[in-house]
Formats: sequence, structure tokens, C-alpha cells
Amino acid sequence: MFGIAIVLVLGSGFLHSIWNLYTKKSLNKNVFLWFCQLVAIILYLPWTIFEWDSSQLAGTGLLVVAASMILHGLYVILLAATYTVGDLSQVYPIMRGTSPLLVPLLGVTLLGEQLTAGGWCGVISIVLGIALVSNIKFKRNEPSSSKAPLLALAVGTCIAGYIVVDKVALNYVSAVVLNEATNIGNLLALSWATFTSGGIRNELKANWKIMLLGGIIAPGGYLLFLFALSFAPVAQLAPMREIGTVFGTVMGIFILREKQGTRRILTSFLITVGVIILGIWG
Repeated sequence: MFGIAIVLVLGSGFLHSIWNLYTKKSLNKNVFLWFCQLVAIILYLPWTIFEWDSSQLAGTGLLVVAASMILHGLYVILLAATYTVGDLSQVYPIMRGTSPLLVPLLGVTLLGEQLTAGGWCGVISIVLGIALVSNIKFKRNEPSSSKAPLLALAVGTCIAGYIVVDKVALNYVSAVVLNEATNIGNLLALSWATFTSGGIRNELKANWKIMLLGGIIAPGGYLLFLFALSFAPVAQLAPMREIGTVFGTVMGIFILREKQGTRRILTSFLITVGVIILGIWG
């Protein structure tokens, strides 16, 4: 079963990097993501209805699913803002590296847990990789380059939050029902920015086919991860999913022709290695 979980997680990371590439290439990130959520909601609705009877959406279950919807909604708003100002090969490693870094650090600082020497090596590797890929510079009379990395850190924080909450939510609803709920939360969160943007017509004209595809692979990738969680603990699987960090960085360099290619690829490997070390030996 653990082997199946690994395959599902690696597939999830690859699909995640693909739809993030499409998001970065879109004209208006809010509009693009809004239509992806709409397609996903419609596409997965029959499956959701089929599995609805197994849900326990009352009391605690309802609160946990609502919390997941809020965290996912905040995540997708920040994601749109991040890709509006930052390169894929810069912000993607930060977003994906922050999440597995925060969970063990919070455990150490707030819960009195311990990290092994290997775990601290993983932490150092992740922090160093994020610092190098951020490449923040402060120059007089020039705007700071910190906006994109800071937004990416905020996205990573949301990812850490919703992964933990979603693990709990799976005790009350199936992966498909939870995925549908979070898609609805994302749609609601993006609605104001989408309908006030004035960019709906242009986005549909330019990317309607890609938005249809995004509506399939974006939730599909996360569904693979949710299914994997039913086979193995989140502490083991979440680090493996971050192999998508390398996929996303390589796509940004070779498909989008973003600068600092060698530096960013090396730092994405540094972050990924740190995540794996932290997940296995932390």
C-alpha cells in the first residue's frame, strides 16, 4: 500500500506543477483560476453526489470542512497575487518548501517536540534554498524585490495549514467531497476579483481550452494526494510531494524562459533534498 501511496504522491506533485505553469502563463490570474474552479465543480459534482451519503457533515465535521474551505480560499487568492508579480521558477520553490518546513518547526517551538541532527540539516537546507532563490535586494530609489518571495511564503503557510486540516477532515468526508467543498471555497474567494477585473472576455478568448484542462488536473492532482493520505501518514507523504518543486522550476526556466536558470534549479534541488531529509530522518 505504501508503494501505491508513493506513486500517487509523485503524480500529484507533477500535476500540481503543470497547472501552476498554466496559471503563470495566463493573462489574469484571478479570472483563470476562477474558471478552473468552476470547471472542477461541474466536472466532479456527479462523483460528489455519489459519495455524499458517506459524509458526516454535522457538528465538528462541518466546522473542519468550513475551515478547510477558508484556508483553500485564502491560498488561491494569494496564489493569484504571487504569480502576478513573481516568476514561476522563483516563487514555486518557496511555496512548496515553506509548508514542510513550518510543520516540524512549530512542533519544536510550540509543542516541545524534538528534531534529530538529520532533521536540523534538512531545515538548514530548506532555509538556505529559500533564501538563495528569493534573491531579495534592497536598493535606494528602487522598489524592493521582496514582494513576490513574501507572498510565496504566505502561500506556503496556507498550504501547511490546509494539509493538516484536510487530514482531519478526511475523518468526516471522502476525498472527493472534501475536494468539491474546497473548490467551492476557492470559487467564492475569487469571485469579487474576477467580476471586477474586466478581464473575463480576454481570458476566455485566450485560454478557454487551458482552463478546461486546468479544471481537470488541478483538483485531480490534489485528489491523488488525498487518496494517498488514506494509505500512509501525512508526515511521510507531504515531503515526497515536494518533488514538484523541481518540476515547476524546470518548467519556468525552459518553457517560460525565466532568468537565473542555473541558480534556481540548484536551489530547488536544495529545497527538495532538505524536505526529503526532514521527512525521512527528522
